[in-house]
Amino acid sequence: MGGPLVDATQSSRLAVSVARRYDRPMVADLPPELASLPRWGFADPGLLRDELTALALAGTKTTTAALLVELELDGEAVPEPGAREVMIDSADRPVAVVETIECPVKRLADVDDRHAIDEGEGYANAAEFRVAHEDYWNAYIDDLRRRLGDPSFSLTDDTLIACQRFGVIATIDPDTGSVTWREPASVAG
Repeated sequence: MGGPLVDATQSSRLAVSVARRYDRPMVADLPPELASLPRWGFADPGLLRDELTALALAGTKTTTAALLVELELDGEAVPEPGAREVMIDSADRPVAVVETIECPVKRLADVDDRHAIDEGEGYANAAEFRVAHEDYWNAYIDDLRRRLGDPSFSLTDDTLIACQRFGVIATIDPDTGSVTWREPASVAG
């Protein structure tokens, strides 16, 4: 596999996926069974989210990672297998339904090559994944420290990471809300 999606001169923040969940209303009208689902988008709205969303819709990106402490600060639970969520684009429009296949919590040092490669962002191994993700998370570590009330919080081998494996089980036309179902998400393995 080649290098990361972005070249070395761009911020490494552009090579990282972190899911952020939202509770705001949907833009398009969705069927009732989807309208009540939680929604989320990769990273922050913008170029990175658009790139990662396109990778997920193409089936190239099937994993993502989040700091467990950040999920806890945001009052979010680690996604359970079978959990469904609506993925949004940078304009907060619903674009897909994703289903969690698994979401083990691992030490940062224990994130494996398979997870890194399946992020679909060009990481050849877990070491490349770690460098890019640490750069991303360290870009807002002062905010995490403030929220935690712990000025010494830092990323270490023991930092816990939620390693979500997901499948896109439906696509949503962001303008009309029309849903096209795919096959169910595959079992990890």
